[in-house]
Amino acid sequence: MSEHIMDIIQNSVSANATLVELEIIEDVKNDNYKLIFKDNGCGMSEEVLVKVADPFFTSRTTRKVGLGISLLKQNAEQTGGSLNIWSKEGEGTEVEVVFSHSNIDRPVLGNIAETIMLLVGANPEMDFLYKHTTPQGEYVFDTKEVKEVLEGISLSDPNILVYVKEMINENISTII
Repeated sequence: MSEHIMDIIQNSVSANATLVELEIIEDVKNDNYKLIFKDNGCGMSEEVLVKVADPFFTSRTTRKVGLGISLLKQNAEQTGGSLNIWSKEGEGTEVEVVFSHSNIDRPVLGNIAETIMLLVGANPEMDFLYKHTTPQGEYVFDTKEVKEVLEGISLSDPNILVYVKEMINENISTII
């Protein structure tokens, strides 16, 4: 699932977002595994929003297909879940993906710490908020807080990125 997360957040980067939020909610009791993405990027028109889940539509000029959202939607629907997108031009986009938590076809999360580390390192000027909730607890990683502590040291510094990855892994292990 980390690859899907990377792909959707890269869409936010392409949309010139300055803030991207990712929330993962593991609700075992209600058999839901939910991903919520929010950004403050350029948003999409109604025309684009209607086409965005079509694998033969992309806003890119380098290729003629855009499989990211369509594959994520297909994976969610294979588990009995869904994918919904809301967007407004000039305001941003929200994507909500729901999987059946117990379904054998639900992709595993993968290396979320490395995914977040790569996104932060490649986009140090952006802010990222990652919130993960499970029955065992909640973890929040916020680059705004990290930037305050670092007092001007770039988030793209390799030593900082290693620390970010280790910190996320350590904290996630307490709630999974």
